Amino acid sequence: MSGHSKWATIKHKKAAVDARRGKVFTKLIRELTSAARMGGGDADMNPRLRTAVAAAKTANMPSDTIQRAIKKGTGELPGEVYEEITYEGYGAGGVAILVDVLTDNKNRTVAEIRHLFSKHGGNLGETGCVAWMFARKGFVALNANQIDEDTLLEIVLEAGGDDIRTESDVYEIVTTPEAFEEVRSVLEQKGLTLDVAEVTMLPQNTVPVEGKQAEQVLRLMEALDDQDDVRKAHANFDISEEVMAALAS
Repeated sequence: MSGHSKWATIKHKKAAVDARRGKVFTKLIRELTSAARMGGGDADMNPRLRTAVAAAKTANMPSDTIQRAIKKGTGELPGEVYEEITYEGYGAGGVAILVDVLTDNKNRTVAEIRHLFSKHGGNLGETGCVAWMFARKGFVALNANQIDEDTLLEIVLEAGGDDIRTESDVYEIVTTPEAFEEVRSVLEQKGLTLDVAEVTMLPQNTVPVEGKQAEQVLRLMEALDDQDDVRKAHANFDISEEVMAALAS
């Protein structure tokens, strides 16, 4: 899972200072709209919307923009209807990749996703080819200098979390999807700053890659993140922290 947490943290920090804020906002608005359409406009009753609102606020999205996106989802304002699709494939070195998209034109989107895989040494596969390698989990990552591990473990277990692991100077917390909101809420109430907090697809096992293959995998992940229709991209690579930081800088 180390590859997942390192990449998730890099993406989080990149998004926080990303000059292309318009692209970030576009994706957040789509997520807000789709979450509201699927589960209603009350964030207290809709965990996915609550997570989307938190992400939008972290990105400094204005409150009126957030509310407009939600109202488009509930039908109070006119808006696009997005279809949710997951594509599966392989990156360089046999890395398994899941790509969640929100699209209003799936023919355009699948063509663009297939092109990105091919361009960066991978290939798009059939439905089911890699999904079995992942499990849906709540995931939180935070800097380890904020709290000692024993104290954090006690807090997490009392809140319903499953496990804590230490990767370099980062604590990784894993929960069930159902327990995620409670764990995140408790940690925030304790005054902890969370680098990553999301319900995601975590790999059951990782594939080590290095050299040119590592570069191809990270370039593919960056390209997928930059694609307008991509909601999230998940992968089971394990790349050393030094190599990842150098290639992602």
